[in-house]
Amino acid sequence: MEPTGDVLARWPWREVPVLFADVLRPRVEEIASEMQATIRHEVRVYRQPEHSAVGRDVSAAVHCALRQFVELTENPDSPQGHHELFFQRLGRLEYLNGRTTDGIQAAYRVGARVACRHYVRLAHAASLPPETALPVTEAVLAHISALSDLAVRGYAAARAHAAGQTQRSRRALAARLLEQSAMPRTEPLSALAEQAKWPLPESVACLVMGRAGGGGHVLAAAGLDEDVLVLPQGGELLLVVPDPEDGGRLDRLRAAVREYAAALGPTVALDEAWLSAYCARLALRHRSDLGAPADVPLVAAEHLLDLHLLSGAHMGRLMADRLTEALRALPPGKAARLADTLEALLTSWGRTAPEVAEALGVHPQTVRKRLRQLDQLYGERLGDPAFRTGALLALRTRALTRQR
Repeated sequence: MEPTGDVLARWPWREVPVLFADVLRPRVEEIASEMQATIRHEVRVYRQPEHSAVGRDVSAAVHCALRQFVELTENPDSPQGHHELFFQRLGRLEYLNGRTTDGIQAAYRVGARVACRHYVRLAHAASLPPETALPVTEAVLAHISALSDLAVRGYAAARAHAAGQTQRSRRALAARLLEQSAMPRTEPLSALAEQAKWPLPESVACLVMGRAGGGGHVLAAAGLDEDVLVLPQGGELLLVVPDPEDGGRLDRLRAAVREYAAALGPTVALDEAWLSAYCARLALRHRSDLGAPADVPLVAAEHLLDLHLLSGAHMGRLMADRLTEALRALPPGKAARLADTLEALLTSWGRTAPEVAEALGVHPQTVRKRLRQLDQLYGERLGDPAFRTGALLALRTRALTRQR
């Protein structure tokens, strides 16, 4: 990490006699020893043996602080960038070791108290003017303030870096989950999940948000649960939601993306996350065909049949064209009425004239006449399950595409 600017107030050292550096230098080891012992005794997180990693870090910090004080006493304008890097590194170590900055700041306060007591006594023993005690004390206070500031800077930088690394790992994990590949992966999913600090769930659901102006994606993502994976893709924002059925998670998700064009894919097993995303994209693309409200996320699971038909709408149109070929010689109005009757017949349970008539809202005798015409046009095919299934899907597809 590069130095981020001088955090030291140099003025107190300008009031300290330069001679004090010569008085202090021979006593550095003695003062350092007492500082370390006092810190270990009073600051719980540093109660470690001298030769442990923590003990060595405390020793290095104490010696560096004392040497810096001597340097500043000799020359208040001396470069201090190397010390700044060292003390920022201590702040980073606090973060990496899972501690807060409370411990290191407490250690600095203890060290300042020990230093101040020794410095004032040494100045008096060296027969320096009594008024020397005041600038020495002020220098100690300025020093401890600067060291605390550097520790906080290093800690914050390490935390920001770790957060950035985690976010990058989470984006990579989300991209991997959304891959549909029959090829074996070189890296286990569990390894990626560990890097991303994301416990592998049993199920997921994917939500896709369309292009939003004014930073809408950022605003929506800010209200999500922390373990929701967020992956920007082109003009879309794709979310991978772990165990979506747990603890009101879907309610919170809907609230976060409310007022944005969004579609939620079905809940699937982890290795089928791509399928949930595929369904969500289809739903978002066809939300107007399905008559979905603009300010509520469309739930793809409630429209899977229609989405399936719309995804193959071109083939559905060909199927409908072949199905209605037998009607083309008829007048348009009559052909349309027979097509509607055919669809009602295919969707009825008993295929009786009264049942079909009720569905169409016409007289049963009218339906009987139409059914005889359909029998003349399609014959035995009306009893063929494959024909019935294909015809029903073709007519449903035609109805959906006519809604556009």
